[in-house]
Amino acid sequence: MSVLTITKDNFEQEVLKADKPVLLDFWASWCGPCKMVSPLVDQIAEEHDDFIVGKVNVDEEPDIAKDYGIMSIPTLMVFKNGEITNRQVGAVPKDRILALLD
Repeated sequence: MSVLTITKDNFEQEVLKADKPVLLDFWASWCGPCKMVSPLVDQIAEEHDDFIVGKVNVDEEPDIAKDYGIMSIPTLMVFKNGEITNRQVGAVPKDRILALLD
């Protein structure tokens, strides 16, 4: 499955009302560590269809970032049934990202 671009217009439907767990990557184009995490998130999206993977550009969607208290990026969040179940701030290896989904 490909990575979804999450915006304020699709956040509720794609994240809060999703029928699968959702991994969200909060990022920005100027963020060095985000550039290290992004390909890992892309790989996870391609390799796993048991959850949804989305990305939120904090510069383009500041309201979402504010609503979820994003102070540092990259921040990875896992949502299940519309609730946050896990959160990781900073660049981490792929196995740590996958562990967030367990």
